[in-house]
Amino acid sequence: MAELGLAGATADRGIYYDPYDVEIDSDPYPVWRRMRDEAPLYRNDRHGFYALSRWDDVDEALVDHRTYISGKGSVLEMIKSGSPIPPGMVLAEDPPLHDLHRALLSRVFTPKRMAALEPRVRELTVRTLDQFVGAGGFDFVADLGALVPMRVIGMLLGIPESDQEALRDRSNARHHITQGEVPKLSDLGASMADFAEYVDWRVDHPSDDLMTTLLTVEFRDETGTTRRLTRTEILLYIALLAGAGNETTRRLIGWTGQLLADHPDQRRAIVAGASTVDQAIEEILRYESPSPVQARVLSRDVDLHGQTVPEGSIMLLLNASANRDERRFPDPDTFDIGREAERHLAFGRGIHFCMGSSLARTEGRVVLEEVLRRWTDWDVDYDNAVLDHTSTTRGWMRLPIRTV
Repeated sequence: MAELGLAGATADRGIYYDPYDVEIDSDPYPVWRRMRDEAPLYRNDRHGFYALSRWDDVDEALVDHRTYISGKGSVLEMIKSGSPIPPGMVLAEDPPLHDLHRALLSRVFTPKRMAALEPRVRELTVRTLDQFVGAGGFDFVADLGALVPMRVIGMLLGIPESDQEALRDRSNARHHITQGEVPKLSDLGASMADFAEYVDWRVDHPSDDLMTTLLTVEFRDETGTTRRLTRTEILLYIALLAGAGNETTRRLIGWTGQLLADHPDQRRAIVAGASTVDQAIEEILRYESPSPVQARVLSRDVDLHGQTVPEGSIMLLLNASANRDERRFPDPDTFDIGREAERHLAFGRGIHFCMGSSLARTEGRVVLEEVLRRWTDWDVDYDNAVLDHTSTTRGWMRLPIRTV
């Protein structure tokens, strides 16, 4: 009865949130604001999920991995499909298996390896941007945001540059959604197959890259056996790393171009030294979080906002909404790179905190530094800009800019 009452209550208020609605996704913040104020526990009957939108609720849920579990999937359509989760998909695992696989990946994302990447990221960015000097503009996403992360993750994995674009585009195509349609579950088998040839070649041609590390690392698995990863496990890890390394950082870079075009005073404050690039990147992540929603399943009944949400329910955690919660951030709908630093939830929290957050921040910072070295003024050609739509990320597909 509580569930039916909640559904009726949200419907009576005229609030409707749907992660597959392209019109809502174009600007979800008014809907999320109403949810925070009027329906902090929201129920969508059409797609069968609940949603939390306030900072305190989302922050607490992200940390409480025993109640809000990931082992049935971390994306709504994945959970609804009931498909089994292959071992090694850390985003969709719970402890103790999650801890084992995350510890293994942490050997790949070592601080030393990530720090050593910055000069190579900068060299790549310089090479990319220099070709547009004097050209009058370029596409901040297609020519920059979609290219730099692709090259960086390709460099890390050991994928030839000549193949990287095709691999990225196939991955992007699998995630795009059409208005109102529940997307097909991403074909994990196809994603893994994309990298099979490279893994097989690396077996006989080891190098100083992540693929070789995954091929040679030894670990103790959940049975206590010391072994190496199977070919299937390696392919899964590589598919996950390649997808994650491209998707969210591309969107961070795109939002950087758009937000600093729309706020020239703040762009010029960075150039003048009144604000730092690091401040700007953190505010961009808060204001337009590239990965705005995380899905979980309840392992027990939970009481929230006067309602009991039953065990087994799907809960969407709207971390991008939480990052705009006025209960946490003063004047949250104002983009302000000078605001006092506050922890945000753009990279999640708890055991599933993004392992690539340091690399994403480095790429975002280096790209912005190098753009500002060449252009201090630009504006967006909105007539030709295109917003991408997926069920898991949010950002620009094309963002042509005019440089001065």
